[in-house]
Amino acid sequence: MFDKDSSPVLRRGFIQSSSIGLVATGLNYSNAYNDTKKIETMANKKELLESLIACLGGPWPKPCSLEPKTKKIINKDGYRIEFISYRAEENDRVPAILLVPDGVNEQNPAPAVTVWHQHNGEYHIGKSEPAGMAGSPMHHTGVALAKQGYVVLCPDALCFEERQDPDGKLKNGNYERFEFLKYVVHGKSMAWKNILDMRRAVDYLVTRPEVNNDKIGCYGHSMGSTHTWLVGPHEPRLKALVGNCCLPTYSAIHDTKILHCFPNFIPGWMDHGDTPEIASLIAPRPLHLNFGEEDRGSPISFVEEGIERISKVYAEMRASENFSAFVDRGVGHVLSDEMWQKTKDFFNKHLKA
Repeated sequence: MFDKDSSPVLRRGFIQSSSIGLVATGLNYSNAYNDTKKIETMANKKELLESLIACLGGPWPKPCSLEPKTKKIINKDGYRIEFISYRAEENDRVPAILLVPDGVNEQNPAPAVTVWHQHNGEYHIGKSEPAGMAGSPMHHTGVALAKQGYVVLCPDALCFEERQDPDGKLKNGNYERFEFLKYVVHGKSMAWKNILDMRRAVDYLVTRPEVNNDKIGCYGHSMGSTHTWLVGPHEPRLKALVGNCCLPTYSAIHDTKILHCFPNFIPGWMDHGDTPEIASLIAPRPLHLNFGEEDRGSPISFVEEGIERISKVYAEMRASENFSAFVDRGVGHVLSDEMWQKTKDFFNKHLKA
């Protein structure tokens, strides 16, 4: 199905020579050659981003009104939990959980982080895991961030928890497959819908008086990491992004026959690059990625090559200090203590400083 001439590895010369980033650096160039190079670079990044949007399914619709609703509020030790919902599209409401630390209000706003939950085949668990109400304590990251002083939003992704089949006809993976194929026949992808929903999450956060709108980040583990590098190129309001344990390149997927969740697959993108090229479009904004050396879902040799390609783009933009990656040796698809410390340090640096 895929011939060697179409592989992203052989196209890397074009991707790298395009110097994806260099726009938005505000650098002053000393001669006409560099001015010309800057213009070419801006055009290359714009062209690549336009190609990505076309592969995803085309431009997103004009946002509808959010029409937020609050179902209930629970006071906890050091923070409160608000069970809310808002509209992603006219006929699609997103259930979410908002965590607000004590003492954070309109007079004392705080930075915010939206947390994209994992997949793990646990369709009955979505937002409730990072909100600390279900699932593995390892992934109660929303609560941990709220206790660090961040306002935290945890939405359900399509097909999870409260966003399963409303008719009850299709269960679990069958409903996810149905939704994926529904978007495909309309010329779109599941990733297109996920990005739309995530951008609406940011739309909601900026309406909250408790949030410092200039200090919003996002975090995700596994599928949530995929969601992080998917939404990043399209959402400049996200000022610091962290992905944990997921950057499966198409090269790795095809070579090792990995069955990944549907948001990872963007039709036609291999004509332009691979997943590291998507993540590179986040530059020059701060991005940190964690990986487990023994994570079979993101084979480490492919990951390390991807890290090099992302690093090159940040270096070309003179923003090397804004990209970091950490490989935890001897661990797999987990959020280790070391990974979590890297995450906290990154957010503290870029959202609290």
